[in-house]
Amino acid sequence: MKIKKIITKTYYRRTPEHDWLKYFRVVRFWIREAYGIRYAELEMLLFLYGENLFTRRDFDKFEKLMGWNVERFNNLVTDGWVIKWRTRHARTESDLYTLSFKAKRIMNAFYKKLSGDDIISENPRKNPIFKKNASTQHKAYRGMILEMNESIRQRQRLVQE
Repeated sequence: MKIKKIITKTYYRRTPEHDWLKYFRVVRFWIREAYGIRYAELEMLLFLYGENLFTRRDFDKFEKLMGWNVERFNNLVTDGWVIKWRTRHARTESDLYTLSFKAKRIMNAFYKKLSGDDIISENPRKNPIFKKNASTQHKAYRGMILEMNESIRQRQRLVQE
């Protein structure tokens, strides 16, 4: 009787140093559901978060990359995401805007969750994704949120040891 030799290859993969965008889609969906903001507005807020003070012209430059929506700026102001910081007093000045406290708080939470410093709440009162009567899409994201939270907890345990 002839014996077959099975040769297996061992593959080594180096773990990436930075993988915080791994759960970008999950965190983005959570922000949308928790705060009722559309993806286009969220992307605009992410851009404006690093700008500190900006003019309407700065806003329009980035908006050219997005889908056409004439009312986007006015909607952000009306919904309380953007506030006027300075009113124009002379012809040489422009109105200056900044993100509201609410918008800055949400952007800060977004970055904390992506970097793994914070977990997404699993409380149904705080998070609509964890309600009992959630849709199928919410249930799919719920599973990924639980996996993401467990991954963050394990990473935090390793750091503490």
